[in-house]
Amino acid sequence: MSPTSKFRVNCIVCPMSCYVEVELDGEIRVTGYRCPRGKEWAVQEALSPKRVVVTVLKVKGGDLPVVSVKTDPVPRDKVREVIRELSKVELVPPLRVGQVVAEVDGVKVYVTREVRGGQQTF
Repeated sequence: MSPTSKFRVNCIVCPMSCYVEVELDGEIRVTGYRCPRGKEWAVQEALSPKRVVVTVLKVKGGDLPVVSVKTDPVPRDKVREVIRELSKVELVPPLRVGQVVAEVDGVKVYVTREVRGGQQTF
């Protein structure tokens, strides 16, 4: 018989914020969810949690000194590694919203604000 693992999470999928419990003991049992998306998210969070990294990257020669970016979901244990690699990145304008500007270990990084070329106004 394998040991039982229990995970309690506050679901973030919808505004109901259910407290969901996931039990793993050879099979997966989920309780406390009020929608199918919440059940799916809680199982994923228990088995392989992921996070979206939101940060800023340096811009060389743009009208802004930095630009906000976000990643596709990153395995939680890889977040520090992704941030460390992104700290080495310097972008050159023009940059468009949604543009993929980097990829770290297969995780795409997207610009979330437009940056034009030109002198910085700061």
